[in-house]
Amino acid sequence: MIWKLLPILLLSGCGLIGREPYVPETKKVEVVTVVQPAAVYHPPLPNAVSMSPVEWKVLTPDTMREYLQDLNDGNAPVNAYYGVSPKGYENLSSNMAELKRYIRQVLSIIEYYKDLSEDTDGSGGDTTD
Repeated sequence: MIWKLLPILLLSGCGLIGREPYVPETKKVEVVTVVQPAAVYHPPLPNAVSMSPVEWKVLTPDTMREYLQDLNDGNAPVNAYYGVSPKGYENLSSNMAELKRYIRQVLSIIEYYKDLSEDTDGSGGDTTD
């Protein structure tokens, strides 16, 4: 059995001893890194505030007497009147001013971030003036 394998080993073994192993041609891989900032989500602004008109009536003793007279005669509409003290009206005014200030500040923050992301997208990273 050895005599049968010996010629095969000699023929194949001798051919491999003096040669260098076959190395296929390879091309160098060029790695290019592209830096792209993450997309910034810009949520839509909320709908504009739609206020309903408010009718203000000032009840003085004279107008109250007129209303009560009309009410007794059956000519006055039956309305519920709400009164606000001068301090309460001042507080209402302060609250509305505080609400306006808050909305202005929130909108300015939103505009700042919108402008910041537009500058980054549009100028290619150059922020010099």
